[in-house]
Amino acid sequence: MAMDSASGDSSSEIARLVSELEKAEAYEQKLRQLISDARDQLASGHTSVALSILNAALSDIDAATDVVAHDRGTS
Repeated sequence: MAMDSASGDSSSEIARLVSELEKAEAYEQKLRQLISDARDQLASGHTSVALSILNAALSDIDAATDVVAHDRGTS
């Protein structure tokens, strides 16, 4: 019976890690898109728009600390 519990714990940990990885990959894609958009705006001569996009990206990074540093409730 202890083996089933350990197996279940392991499966739930794997599922949690897979979910966390998927969220991180989606977050990376979002940031890559923002960088691409900012680069396109710079290439078009729209520096203020590019700066706005980058500032929004920085705000998003600051707000998304749970993606960057997962809080496991430990000190």
